[in-house]
Amino acid sequence: MKKNYHFVIFDWDGTLMDSTARIVSSMQQTARIVEEKVPTVEAIKSTIGLSMEAVISQLFPVAGDLLKTNIRDIYREQYVDKDQTPSPLFPGALDLLGWLESNNVQTAVATGKARHGLSRALTSVGLENYFKHSVCADEATSKPHPEMVHRLLDLTGCDPDKTLVVGDSVHDINMAKNAKVDSIGVTTGASSPQALGDLRPIAVLDCLTQLKEKIKLLS
Repeated sequence: MKKNYHFVIFDWDGTLMDSTARIVSSMQQTARIVEEKVPTVEAIKSTIGLSMEAVISQLFPVAGDLLKTNIRDIYREQYVDKDQTPSPLFPGALDLLGWLESNNVQTAVATGKARHGLSRALTSVGLENYFKHSVCADEATSKPHPEMVHRLLDLTGCDPDKTLVVGDSVHDINMAKNAKVDSIGVTTGASSPQALGDLRPIAVLDCLTQLKEKIKLLS
């Protein structure tokens, strides 16, 4: 059934920003610094989109509270200051956001980043004044819980039936399912096409540049 979407909620890492490689590199270096077993690339990618507390608990399940705090602080230092892996916006992201705005479609961000991390990321790509609404992992229950979507719907007054979640992770698609809104997966970040497709979003796309045409077709 075709729909005219009025509200698009984007994940950030791996969806709008090409940051997966930097996240993986920073977390692996953090493990080396604290002398813990270095998580695999796939293990780290499977946690992208979760809150930092959930990420650390999953990757370092026997870590005590002090070690968890050290991991969080060292990872933040690695990601923000020391790791030089580029993390630009994906090609077509700015054009897509501008096109949605010009067509009176509201946009927002629901992310596993903490507020300070999202603010820094938005500033780094010149989007600090773009999104009127966003919800971060230190402000709501971690994905795949639907709280982020519910809070954004409350803030905007948008109709869930006219809302679309776009994300690269199974956590994004499951969040949308739990919130009873539509979703589209993009294969640019954390989860494989099969993993995304198994959750039956309305589409799985190879890149953001395909999303504009998909929304046109759905409108």
